Amino acid sequence: MTFLHVAFLGGALAVAVPIVLHLVMRQQPRHLEFPALRFIKKRELANRRQVKLRHWLLLALRCAIIGVLAMALARPSLVGSGVLGDQEAPVAAALVFDTNPRMGYRLQNKTRLEVAAETAQWLLPQLPPESDVAVVDSRSGSAVFAVDLGAAKQRIERLDAGAMSQPLSLAIESALKLVSESEKLRKEVYVFTDLSKAAWSPEATRALTRQLAELRDVGVYVIDVGVTDPANSGLADLRLSGQVLSRNSTLRVECDLVHVGPEGERSVALHLVNPQSGEADVRARESYVLTPGETQRTDFRLRGLAPGSHQGFLKLSGEDALACDDVRWFTVDVRPAWRVLIVAPRDAGGRPEDYALFLSEALAPHALRIKGEAAFECEVAATEQLATRDLAPYAAVCLLDPHPLAPAVWQKLQGYTAAGGGLGIFLGRNASPSDSFNEPLPQELLPGQLLRQWRTGEAFLAPDAFGHPILAKFAPLAGNVPWDSFPIFRHWQLGPLAEGAAVVLRYSNAQPALVERPVGKGRVLTLTTTISDPANRRDTWNLLPTGEEPWPFVMLANEMLMYLVGSGAERLNYTAGDTAVVPIEETQRRPFYSLATPRGDQIRTPLDDKQDAVVVTTTEAPGNYRLQAGGGEQGVELGFSVNLPATVSELERVTPEELKSVFGETPYRLARGREEIDRSVSAGRVGQELYPYLILLLVVVLAAEQVLSNRFYQDYDTAAPKSRAAQFAGRAAAVAQKETADVSVTTP
Repeated sequence: MTFLHVAFLGGALAVAVPIVLHLVMRQQPRHLEFPALRFIKKRELANRRQVKLRHWLLLALRCAIIGVLAMALARPSLVGSGVLGDQEAPVAAALVFDTNPRMGYRLQNKTRLEVAAETAQWLLPQLPPESDVAVVDSRSGSAVFAVDLGAAKQRIERLDAGAMSQPLSLAIESALKLVSESEKLRKEVYVFTDLSKAAWSPEATRALTRQLAELRDVGVYVIDVGVTDPANSGLADLRLSGQVLSRNSTLRVECDLVHVGPEGERSVALHLVNPQSGEADVRARESYVLTPGETQRTDFRLRGLAPGSHQGFLKLSGEDALACDDVRWFTVDVRPAWRVLIVAPRDAGGRPEDYALFLSEALAPHALRIKGEAAFECEVAATEQLATRDLAPYAAVCLLDPHPLAPAVWQKLQGYTAAGGGLGIFLGRNASPSDSFNEPLPQELLPGQLLRQWRTGEAFLAPDAFGHPILAKFAPLAGNVPWDSFPIFRHWQLGPLAEGAAVVLRYSNAQPALVERPVGKGRVLTLTTTISDPANRRDTWNLLPTGEEPWPFVMLANEMLMYLVGSGAERLNYTAGDTAVVPIEETQRRPFYSLATPRGDQIRTPLDDKQDAVVVTTTEAPGNYRLQAGGGEQGVELGFSVNLPATVSELERVTPEELKSVFGETPYRLARGREEIDRSVSAGRVGQELYPYLILLLVVVLAAEQVLSNRFYQDYDTAAPKSRAAQFAGRAAAVAQKETADVSVTTP
């Protein structure tokens, strides 16, 4: 308990006044024997005891009046945070700032971070002298006490909300740990935040809640600098049809347009950066009517991109309160059409081209080949030609229903795959005897031993997850793909999978359908059923390529080959804060590269020989990054893009109940504006004042004293009429009182 005015406690000594008055004014009766009054002596003793009790009770109430009044004037307080010492004692304070790009929301020409910085600059002089102050932001997350208040002010002035930051909870945890280790008796943490739900979600603050439960002697103040009713339009996550494309492919750029606030109209433009001049040209533009709470999808398509690295961005026209979500950046790498070698048998004197018809048409349809727009350039070879064919020029090799192969051929395929090639194996009826496929050399490529041909009746492909790159494009269509319309009648059953092999896709009978196995720098995909049987064949294995409108097969075949040629493996678009890994081909190897960042910096970056890639860890700033080495036709031009996460557009605020669940039983104070901060800090340091409660208690004690004194001094003659015997006794007492005035019952 603390007191605002300790001197007033001296007024409690005034309780001696009523005690002295009671003792001085107390009458001392003279005791005279009178025979006529002996019969009332017993009654006199009882009355004396009752009067004595009332006397002490009334004295206690009057003393309590003075004591409570003195206590109220002293202004006592209960300190709830457990902080000891007076209000002006030095404190260990940490100022935590949410520097998420969302804090760039502008209202009345001030961003939320600027409002937080101004409030913090006002707060610093309010701290007691010789206090230790630390400035912590969610970008760095490190908590260290500043040398002095001047250094803390400079740190606040350098705060920036333009780049991606760590979760706010990590910065608060660091600040709590720092102040808890301080030797200062009073410890305070101030959190400047817009109270967005993304920053205070239960998932992001789970560790913070546990830490708060262990700290009871730290005063936590949440300073709300957010906007109650935000209005904003923004671009959410960007989606590309591919990050590595062939020159004949169409680049599809999609993005969700989100909006909160009044209805309005905005346009989105697709810009493509000219690699020579660095200028951005508008390639397409669309307008949208935005309504609150609704999401619209932008869809742009680019054709005819030349081979090389291309960068661009989507931009929302006009200005709004939050600028960081108005632009989305992208990078794609365009390469010549991928050469694919399809190896097929000569069954019944037929041609390999007939056996490979379904796969080659799925990868490079005749109509697209005529227009020169096919993503793949397919070549067909007979199985017996595989031993003499050079595989180096091909991005992928597909074995359709292979016969048992010579050990030298298996060894050749293993070397091709280990060097980085992609191999697709489509097993069928020709894989007999199966023992030849279970030899050591084939087993270096196959995902497991072939046990037997499984007659399924009518099973079908049944993907149960879409996390693999091959199935990623099926995710939006998960419930709309008619897999059961393309039955599987027969497939190979595999034994235990080899080390590193993983099932990508299963049949409806839970048996593996598509299995991936990494081999060296490359990968092998094995489909346990054939894709070459015509529909009119009596013993056909499936209807995957021959069913009615077999678009799922076409889509699956293209995604499999894209994965084999490495299109889905290379990543050129990242989220801010990720580590970017840019693969370097043999012809592009240089000791060092010049990295141009979105902020205009030029950073000399070495090649990582172990990964054959350039590794970039400084990706906090969103935008397009460019890697260059050399010049002219022999120079290297590569790049990647970085975008902020879609959460920067989520301006929904956390509810008081959700915020309370973060702090649990730990007391905290929420303030908005300087007056509320001043009151919260005063209450946190001084504690809960008892003045109003003491005044209420004083009123109660005064009322009790008044009631008791009135009852004590009341005239008992106003009571109900007495009996004749009582009246006679009263007259006798009155006569005796006249004769002996001092032998009456003592009154106060």
